[in-house]
Amino acid sequence: MRKIVVLLLLTILFTSCSSAKRQISKEIGSQLKTKAYKNQFTGLLLVDAKTKDTLFKSNSTKFFTPASNTKIYTLYAALKLIPERIPVLEYLVRHDTLFVQGTGNPTNLHPYFNDSTAVNFMKPYEHIVLYLNNFQDDKYGPGWSWDDYQYYYSPERSGLPLYGNVLTIENGDGLRVFPEYFSDSIVPIKHSYRREPNRNIFYFDPKQKDTLEIPLVTDSSLTRNLLEKVLGKKVKITNSKPIGEHKVLFGIHADTVYKRMMEVSDNFLAEQLLFVASSTISDTLNSAKARKYVLEKHLADLQQPPRWVDGSGLSRYNLFTPESMVHVLDKLYTEIPEERLFQFFPTGGVNGTLEDWYPGDPEPYIHAKTGSLSNNHCLSGYLLTKSGKTVIFSFMNNHFTENSSEVKKRMQSILEKVRDTY
Repeated sequence: MRKIVVLLLLTILFTSCSSAKRQISKEIGSQLKTKAYKNQFTGLLLVDAKTKDTLFKSNSTKFFTPASNTKIYTLYAALKLIPERIPVLEYLVRHDTLFVQGTGNPTNLHPYFNDSTAVNFMKPYEHIVLYLNNFQDDKYGPGWSWDDYQYYYSPERSGLPLYGNVLTIENGDGLRVFPEYFSDSIVPIKHSYRREPNRNIFYFDPKQKDTLEIPLVTDSSLTRNLLEKVLGKKVKITNSKPIGEHKVLFGIHADTVYKRMMEVSDNFLAEQLLFVASSTISDTLNSAKARKYVLEKHLADLQQPPRWVDGSGLSRYNLFTPESMVHVLDKLYTEIPEERLFQFFPTGGVNGTLEDWYPGDPEPYIHAKTGSLSNNHCLSGYLLTKSGKTVIFSFMNNHFTENSSEVKKRMQSILEKVRDTY
């Protein structure tokens, strides 16, 4: 009798799931054929996280410009290569001299993290020497827009970044500049540009009550000068790496950085994390080395290997399929407990880039990463259904000409259907 009951329950469950899948496939398929989708390129893949059943797919093996969905791969690379605490510096002590080289760590004196681990470590030493030639990459990623140099979302990349490689200007009760080193570099006029293209001369309208973050022009001299200012002592630069066994200084918990990167889609953190990852496998800081290592060692089973050219997704050279996104999301879901994993991602209706979209009914149901460039918007992550299932999805939209809010409304309608039906 008990076996009969179990068989009946399994039959009902299977029939119910099959019916829900058919309904989802029919309704989403019909919606993607409507006029609104005629003038754009759309890909969608929905997979049950537990059973691995495909609930729906359309253009799931085609390549799309992912924008900041690229950060999902950066997160995966960081989780695979970076230890629990961020490597802050590599160093060697010889007599009364501290030799230091960067790891790409983005948190040094960063305005959000306010991390002074490196500075506090260096202060007691009488002589400090920087080796900066381990950074072997470009300041900007391939395919980045040249005229984004003045905007907060496009800071330069470097081996030993300080202050997030940006100047922060606050104008409330009075003008506040951070770091103060640049107080004399601000021209108080309204100007069409925020910074000179090739030098640290900044423009700020004194009538504007606002906070601006403006990327810095970085080089070895600026790194030395900023450190001298905060340390209150002279710092030297060497072009030869000191011979000897280097130790690693560790800083804040890495999860804190990952959460910030994903929640607000911070491009600088994403780019620098790939350098930190490369520091764990090589003597040089190079983004491509980290990407190549992860693709070959951890993602060799990808059916559509991506064209992955940066950490942030700023480049339109990046190409990923919905299937390749779901593949990595599935690996993350399998390897990391839900509670930890979901806190990395923006939550619909709650925080980050999803604060104004995908509200719960009443509980939040979307934990996902957005990706937006002009005429492109993607969303990939995890969807919690009302029946208690988890669906891994990647929804990619390229080449539309309408306002992105209209695209998001249609996406929300489709994902709510999955939530309520499956």
